[in-house]
Amino acid sequence: MKPPDIVLDTNVIVAALRSKRGASNKLLSLVGTQKFEIHDSVALILEYEDVLQRHRTELGLSQDDVSDFIDALCSLAHHHKIYFLWRPTLPDVNDELILELAVSAGCEYIVTHNTSDFKGIDKFGIQAITPREFLQVIHEVKE
Repeated sequence: MKPPDIVLDTNVIVAALRSKRGASNKLLSLVGTQKFEIHDSVALILEYEDVLQRHRTELGLSQDDVSDFIDALCSLAHHHKIYFLWRPTLPDVNDELILELAVSAGCEYIVTHNTSDFKGIDKFGIQAITPREFLQVIHEVKE
């Protein structure tokens, strides 16, 4: 069976780096294990980098740590060039790049802590779920 394809929202990355005990960190620790496939685009990687650089002090990261993290994530992800825009579809324009990537990549899930920001994406065949819910989907935590 093919592993699920996902896009990780920036808030999941920040939460994973903020706490070693949460579902976000557990999910991030499973990247590259072939339990699921992550997808990225230039726009999403730039957003990850921007947010992590702004929060690096509180996350206990140096500039080099952020660069190394982004490089590692890129080495494990499937890269996509986005040639279309679905805008406006979502209430928050900053979430549009995540939806566009998910559609382009044929992802089943957007993993986010803000599922309400992605209302209506089911018309694209995509579900917005939390890290904990996704860990349940891939049988890494009990329901």
